[in-house]
Amino acid sequence: MTDEIQRTGTTLIDTVADWLMEQALGECPMEDLAKGCFDRLRAAGIPLMRAHLAFRTLHPLFAAVRCVWERDGELVVESLPHGADTREHWVKNVHYFMIENRIPLLRRRLTGEEATLDFPILAEFRDQGASDYLAYLVEFGEHTGEAGKEDGMVGSWTTDRAGGFSEADIQSLIRIQTRLAVACKIVIKDQIARNILTAYLGPVAGQRVLAGNIKRGDGESIHAVIWFSDLRDSTTMAGSMPERDFLGVLNTYFECSAGAVLAHGGEVLRFIGDAVLAIFPIGGGKKASRKACEAALAAARDAQARMAEVNRRRAGDGSEALAFGLGLHVGDVMYGNIGVPERLEFSVIGPAANEVARIEDLTKTLDKPILASGEFAGNLAGGGESMGRHELRGVSESIEVFAFAER
Repeated sequence: MTDEIQRTGTTLIDTVADWLMEQALGECPMEDLAKGCFDRLRAAGIPLMRAHLAFRTLHPLFAAVRCVWERDGELVVESLPHGADTREHWVKNVHYFMIENRIPLLRRRLTGEEATLDFPILAEFRDQGASDYLAYLVEFGEHTGEAGKEDGMVGSWTTDRAGGFSEADIQSLIRIQTRLAVACKIVIKDQIARNILTAYLGPVAGQRVLAGNIKRGDGESIHAVIWFSDLRDSTTMAGSMPERDFLGVLNTYFECSAGAVLAHGGEVLRFIGDAVLAIFPIGGGKKASRKACEAALAAARDAQARMAEVNRRRAGDGSEALAFGLGLHVGDVMYGNIGVPERLEFSVIGPAANEVARIEDLTKTLDKPILASGEFAGNLAGGGESMGRHELRGVSESIEVFAFAER
C-alpha cells in the first residue's frame, strides 16, 4: 500500500512538472504560473502552508517582484520599489545569506530539538505554526559577483505538518523548483523586455515593436492631436549650473509635462533635448476628435498646475521659477519606424509634426504659454482666444492660432 501511495504521489508530481513545461512554452502570466504551481503541489500531497518566490526586474519604478501564496488565501504579488529594502534589513534575510555564499538550498527545522532559528523571519514562521522551512536559490546564467546585480530567482517552501517535510517531499520540491525556475525565467525575460520597451518607447509603440513592426518604414498614417512643449531658458540654465543639477531640472520639467500627458491618456513619443513630443490618437468622427482635444487641453492645464506647484517649492528654496511653452495641433502624421536599419526610432513625421513645433515657437513672441491651431480649437466648446493669423517658418500659408487660459 505504501508503494502504491508513493507511485501515485510521483505521478501527481510528474503532472505538475509537465504542466510547468507547457506553461514555459506558452504565454502564462507570472501570477497564474506561480499560483497554478503552488495549488497543484498542494493537491499532489505536498503539505504546503506557504510558498514564496522573488526575482529582480528591470523597471524604472521597481527593483523586484515578490509572489507569496498561502494555503488559505490567494496569491499576493507585490512590486517592490527601488530602495524598499534597506541594507540593514536585507542583510538579515535568509536569501541574502544564500546569495552571498552561493548556497542553492537551505533547510531549517522550526520546532523540536533540531530547531534552528538563526534568521528573524524563521521565528515569525514558527509563531505562525510552521514546523519546517526550505529555501532555494536558482541562478540564471553565470554569477556576476556584483552585489545587487544577481540574475536569478529565490524562493521558499514552508509547512506546518508535524515532523516537517518528508525526504520524498523535499525531493519533489527540488524537482519542481527547477522546472518552476525555467518557466519563471522565460516569463521574467519577457516581462523585462516589455518593461524596457514601455519605458523607452511608450506602451503603444512598445506593443507594436513586440508585434513585429521592427523594419524601417513599418508604420501607418494616423489622425491625432500633436503636443510639442519646450522648457524656457534651458540653454542659460545649462551653462549656469552643474550638469547633475540641470539634469534634475529637466526631469522635474518632464514630470510636469510628459507626466501630465501620460496621466490624461496621451502617448509620449520623444524627449528632444528639453522638448516633449507627444500624441493623443483620434479614432473616427467628430466626437473622437473632441474627446482627444479635451484630453490634451486637460493635460496642458494639469502640466501648468504641476509646474506652479514646483515653482512654489523652488521659491521657498530661493530658486528661479521654471516655465515652458506648449503648442497643440491636429493633423495626419505617419506613425512608425524611422532612422537607419541598424538604429530605429518609433515616432511621428509629417507636415503637422513640423507645424506644431512652429506653433510652440510663437508662445515666446506672443507671450502665451499655450497656443493651439484652429484645427485644434475648432473641436472645443469656447475654442480659446484668437491671437490672429501668423506666418510659420517653413509653412506656405499663415494659420490662425488660439490661446488657452489656465483654470
